[in-house]
Amino acid sequence: MTLNNNLRLLLLLMVLAVAAYGFQGGAPKPGNLAERLGYPAGAKLLIIHGDDMGVAHAVDQATFQALDKGFISSGSIMVPCSWFPEVAVYGKSHQDADLGVHLTLTSEWESYEWGPVAPVDQVKSLTDPKGYLWNSSQEAATHIKAEDAEREARAQIERALQAGIKITHLDSHMGTFFTAQLFPVYLKLAHEYGVPFFAVRVPGAAGLLQLLTDKDLVIDDFKMANAGISPDKWMGFYEDLLRGLKPGVTLLIVHLGLNDSELQGVMTEKAPFGSAWRQRDFDAVSSPRFAQLIKENNVTLVGWKDLAQKGRR
Repeated sequence: MTLNNNLRLLLLLMVLAVAAYGFQGGAPKPGNLAERLGYPAGAKLLIIHGDDMGVAHAVDQATFQALDKGFISSGSIMVPCSWFPEVAVYGKSHQDADLGVHLTLTSEWESYEWGPVAPVDQVKSLTDPKGYLWNSSQEAATHIKAEDAEREARAQIERALQAGIKITHLDSHMGTFFTAQLFPVYLKLAHEYGVPFFAVRVPGAAGLLQLLTDKDLVIDDFKMANAGISPDKWMGFYEDLLRGLKPGVTLLIVHLGLNDSELQGVMTEKAPFGSAWRQRDFDAVSSPRFAQLIKENNVTLVGWKDLAQKGRR
């Protein structure tokens, strides 16, 4: 499968974001999450979240800068990837950083691939004939067994914890856990490790919604740049987004990177989520204009750990 197919699937799944603590049935409480967490009516809270830490040095360096300077409020880590050790050093020395595990069951690039963290003979359904993780979410959904997904996801979480990273949440690379078969595994691990998670309500999958409880923290909105935005309209997309934020909690996922020869080689210059895309995202969130728009529109930046702390209270 191609990266464009993965992108179409991801966009199909982007319906509603969920951060949850339990999975014992029932529907989440209706209403604005910001108000449920004790913020005043009309408050606009924004999580700016950097994806794919560990996939490449250029991604790590851009994301570290963005976290250190407050351009973004959280990030998530691809534990199976080659540059995970660099993120582990950062996470261990930045215990206050809002870092989650980007649970990874796919390996989507053409010239750069990775395998599972767990022993391969214990997670055989996760790998393609070459021994790498499946190239697309569609292939993963077709082949992966739930017990193998749980074993691998647990291995990724444990490796991050053993490296000294204080994880604040879980999320799913390319939406591979957003299926009827794997979503219960995802919920189980979030509950077991006591962290919130990012997920989406899949259209037509009413059975998944029954796993949520009235204690779950349901994010009000979700945003991300898409392949239909031309490079010259990139900052305009973010300007419109920040001006149009509604009251409640919005999750904005960005893909940061430095457009250098390493990242171009990793991503073979594919347009969706490629090297130039990630540089544009970094330039946007680090710009004075972006910070000005946050201030002008009375937006409050928050992270996953902020939601967790207020949710527990």
